[in-house]
Amino acid sequence: MFKRLRIGILLFVLAAVSFSAYRAKVSSVEWKYTLVVNVFPINGDGSRLSEEYIRQLDGGEFRSIEEFMRRSAEHYGKSDHGLIEIRLRAAIAHRPPPPPEEANVLQVIWWSLKFRWWAYRHAKTTGPGTQVRLFLQYYDPQLVKVHRSTALREGLIGQVNVFANPDMREKNNVIVAHEFLHTLGASDKYDLQNDFPRFPDGYAEPDRQPLHPQQWAEIMGGRIPLTEYDAIIPAHLNKVIIGPMTAREINFVQ
Repeated sequence: MFKRLRIGILLFVLAAVSFSAYRAKVSSVEWKYTLVVNVFPINGDGSRLSEEYIRQLDGGEFRSIEEFMRRSAEHYGKSDHGLIEIRLRAAIAHRPPPPPEEANVLQVIWWSLKFRWWAYRHAKTTGPGTQVRLFLQYYDPQLVKVHRSTALREGLIGQVNVFANPDMREKNNVIVAHEFLHTLGASDKYDLQNDFPRFPDGYAEPDRQPLHPQQWAEIMGGRIPLTEYDAIIPAHLNKVIIGPMTAREINFVQ
């Protein structure tokens, strides 16, 4: 009897957590209210440069991301609702569990559970409504080659690896925006083998003639294709758009 009761309680808790996670995913792309995006800086390499860069951060660091989302929302007719507010939170001393470099499905699931538990323990948020949490790990560009960032729609969390260099702020913001949209359900639109944007959904102008060079990047394509074999990361979000497929994935269009 006691065993059945315990199993029943566990199933109830699991159902409640699953429903809460599902509701958060749905409400994050309803675009009825401004979506809060909490940014938590982390010294990714333990360097003095990264520490000093984090100390001077302010809300203006991420303004171009807010403007990018506002501009994109207006383009898709969401000007009254499709907005975000980025809130800079206190730095976190502990790093999140890194994603496995090469892993099977079970290992990825296990890592995602560990990451969500870590986020629950180290990154409390305040205020009503659905909120996104992004953990920005800063690195000295002279010391560390930054690894691929990642984000989860389950839990609306992401870990983003960026450089502690003011000259790279806007390139950092392109990466942050990319990972933020992952938390809303947007999929990658580039070839994972070579990082080249996939045609046509990874192109900002798939109907352009001639096709190359492109003028902008599609945010989930990640790069501006200059030739059939060469593409560059955009220097600023003013050279990036949200393409039709990504817009559907984040519910900007039906």
